[in-house]
Amino acid sequence: MMPLLIILLFLLAAIGLPLFVILGAGGLLSAASAELDTTVLLIELYRLAGQPNLVAIPLFTFAGMIMAEGGSPQRLVKLFDALLGWMPGGLAIVAIVCCAFFTAFTGASGVTIIALGGLMYPLFQQAQYQEKFSLGLLTSGGSLGLLFPPSLAILLYGIVSGVSIDDLFVAGIIPGLLLLLMLSVYSHFTVKQWHVVPHEFSWSKVANAVRGAIWDILLPVFIVTGIFGGFVTVTEAAAVTASYALLVEMVLCKKVDMARDLSKILIDTAKLVGSILIILGVAMGLTNLLIDSQLPMRMLQMIESYISSPLQFLLLLNIFLLVVGAMMDIFSAIVVVVPLILPLAVRYQIDPVHLGIIFLANLEIGYMTPPVGMNLFIASQRFGKSILTLFQATLPFLAIMLLWLVLLTYVPALTLWWQ
Repeated sequence: MMPLLIILLFLLAAIGLPLFVILGAGGLLSAASAELDTTVLLIELYRLAGQPNLVAIPLFTFAGMIMAEGGSPQRLVKLFDALLGWMPGGLAIVAIVCCAFFTAFTGASGVTIIALGGLMYPLFQQAQYQEKFSLGLLTSGGSLGLLFPPSLAILLYGIVSGVSIDDLFVAGIIPGLLLLLMLSVYSHFTVKQWHVVPHEFSWSKVANAVRGAIWDILLPVFIVTGIFGGFVTVTEAAAVTASYALLVEMVLCKKVDMARDLSKILIDTAKLVGSILIILGVAMGLTNLLIDSQLPMRMLQMIESYISSPLQFLLLLNIFLLVVGAMMDIFSAIVVVVPLILPLAVRYQIDPVHLGIIFLANLEIGYMTPPVGMNLFIASQRFGKSILTLFQATLPFLAIMLLWLVLLTYVPALTLWWQ
């Protein structure tokens, strides 16, 4: 009966049964086949609940939701447009920077495309940017910023893998900036060919934009300084960030009303965080059983018979993770796949921090690839275009990100520069 039940679970997953149900059922079947008491699955839930950094996930998510609701996207677009909009492709660079900023806070949950996509797309049309380029950039932008503090993906990866979250934050800065630079250079030279006339630079416009967005741009400065300066822990930084976001949007900018907006923000935050935590809870129980059954060791023995060098392993790992990214959302992939590949990477002497950045970079690309590329579905609803049209529009950006992935994989100094 066991093979039939496993096939049934795969079929149910294919027709859309929630992932946490599939993972929970898989854990129960695994425990039953091993003749173990199913209460062993709860051990991982207790361990998860005891993670000191776990509370940072809802707090950072709450801060990102408040900022999105309070008009921070509009203020930042105005600021970066004043700073960068005067150069060829400047508006595209504005979109890249703003998308990275918001994805870092909202965890590529779709808020970036919904909030900034609706704001930037009309601006691209007014500036006479080609539609294909505009759609490709805004669809790709939904996953930019996953490597910047306080990325929810990095927090979750650190919790699952046991790797220092502070180290992952530091390691992701140079790779994240490199991707923004590569996309900005491509955008600059692409738009320059169209002879689009940018607006003139104005110091008064910059000053007005800085005054309007000063509280927004100070937030990442406080986070980076606090965490990397050793003044606060990640959890403390999350609490300060949420409090700061409330202060800015409700008191200083007065864009969020406690009676009208706060309950909606809390509900949206609970939906996103709840979906992450319920998958995390049931998946960790299942993966613990798989580890106890020595599945990673059997995988290692099989791989060692074909793969002899770290370079070959990294190539195989990237191919595997690109497939995973195309089939699963990033949070599910982290809790399911990381415990399985971490022992393999250690065997091939891959630094755990380097592995984390490679892992997240692959899944960042996976947001743009069918059949389950989340950015494609969200952008399809936001812009009213077919998924195929959007995928074709993202191909140049996808090619750049694949080149970026190769650099990160085979030039470890980009992620381990600080060691």
